Amino acid sequence: MSEYFFTHPYASQRTCTFGKNGMVATSQPLAAQAGLEMLKKGGNAVDAAIASAACLTVVEPTSNGIGGDAFALVWINEELYGLNASGPAPASISIEALRAMGIKEMPARGFVPVTVPGAPSAWAELSKRFGRLSLKEVLQPAISYAQEGFPISPILGYNWERAFERFTHALKGDEYKHWFETFANNGSAPKVGEVWRSPDHAATLLEIAETNGESFYRGDLADKIAAFSKKYGGFLAKEDLAAFKAEWVKPISTSYRGYDVWEIPPNGQGLIALLALNTLKGFSFDAKDSVDTYHKQIEAMKLAFADGQKFITDADKMTVAVEDLLNDSYANKRRGLIGEKALIPEAGQPSHSGTIYLATADGEGNMVSFIQSNYMDFGSGLVVPDTGICLQNRGHNFSLDPQHHNRLEPGKRTYHTIIPGFLTKNKSAVGPFGVMGKFMQPQGHVQVVMNMIDFHLNPQAALDAPRWQWIEHKKVLVEKEMPSHIVEALERKGHDIHVATSRHTFGRGQIILRDEQTGVLYGGTEARTDGAVVAY
Repeated sequence: MSEYFFTHPYASQRTCTFGKNGMVATSQPLAAQAGLEMLKKGGNAVDAAIASAACLTVVEPTSNGIGGDAFALVWINEELYGLNASGPAPASISIEALRAMGIKEMPARGFVPVTVPGAPSAWAELSKRFGRLSLKEVLQPAISYAQEGFPISPILGYNWERAFERFTHALKGDEYKHWFETFANNGSAPKVGEVWRSPDHAATLLEIAETNGESFYRGDLADKIAAFSKKYGGFLAKEDLAAFKAEWVKPISTSYRGYDVWEIPPNGQGLIALLALNTLKGFSFDAKDSVDTYHKQIEAMKLAFADGQKFITDADKMTVAVEDLLNDSYANKRRGLIGEKALIPEAGQPSHSGTIYLATADGEGNMVSFIQSNYMDFGSGLVVPDTGICLQNRGHNFSLDPQHHNRLEPGKRTYHTIIPGFLTKNKSAVGPFGVMGKFMQPQGHVQVVMNMIDFHLNPQAALDAPRWQWIEHKKVLVEKEMPSHIVEALERKGHDIHVATSRHTFGRGQIILRDEQTGVLYGGTEARTDGAVVAY
């Protein structure tokens, strides 16, 4: 067993972090410490998750914010619960309304792609149902960092600078000035090591804490959001905010080599990871670094994405049942399409009968897999005046094709990229895992799950391993650490391989696992981000 933890075949050479009483893994060290602080105060894994998530809206605003969405898988009292806190499109928006404005496809920025933010409702729901500490106490670290400031970490600074450069060229209207006032108030993005603070952000978090989220949806904060939207002709109204509440859902799963892999059901894209694993479990894999392994992984993922991007939308609007997509006979059909050469995927016809990610665990066996996002960088580029609330642009994923399953409709939730993952075995928790990064997420889930289960890598090595990302058609992006002979062999199989110069597009993951016999926690985090695993 000790050799397992000293196996470091990949670049970071980090070792797993161990703990007994609690553990928090996030993409930013300050947020991880915020969660650990709650555990030491007597809070549980849920309190730690909320504290870290709220803190991340301050210390990693390039990836998430108060105005974003969230999903969670919560293992507590020996049961797994799912929370969908993704907000719908405003009631007044429609394909027809956008066409009347001359809009033919969903834009990435501005008010059109803004949907109802779900994250504050997620914090409130989690705290109310499972938390031990008050929401005010749990949000205090985030409030303090926003008020007093914190030094910019390396990857955060890199992403902030890239976003600032893009926004400087793309965001021209008066409605965007508040983004620059909040996130570039000295005329540039804050530099690595520079202390950044946002008193407006602190005041908003405090108001959310003191009202258990009510102000954001039915109070003063809701009034400010609605007034900002109305001033610039946005569709989001106070009635949309007032009608929203995060929804408890039943997680979905598939069995993979003795483990159960769990995801949030649609509108989340976790189904895609399960579809790919369902296809791959019919193969045997002898080695991770073999062309056969990579080829079959890529082909299975392409087929899963073809199905997911055709069928996944708001659960109430889906025309194909999740159970039909995940049944073994359908997996057998899809597996039969995988041959020796790369294919261009198409959706099948099953019979009828997707950011920040964090993981927490406490010493009582409770664990949380939590993900939160504004979607693209800083989302819509719109910051509600005097609040620090950056509104998400999740509606960008809607289709304006009236025949598309994920077509824009009033009050509808779109196909959602952010997905938390969880592993169980024999109805006992193994642990939370996740890989953030838009459409990389289900691809990252499949790769780290197989790294741990098929190739027996510890959590840190499973995250460190070079990744690939299917883009479209036969195009596949691979990290430069991928062995050259694998790249060449994949090209001979017809894959259009592109070697990336940066690791920033391959997701950023965290994993916490629990030893079934001893209860000891061990976890890994990413070299691709400013990540940290803290424990006690």
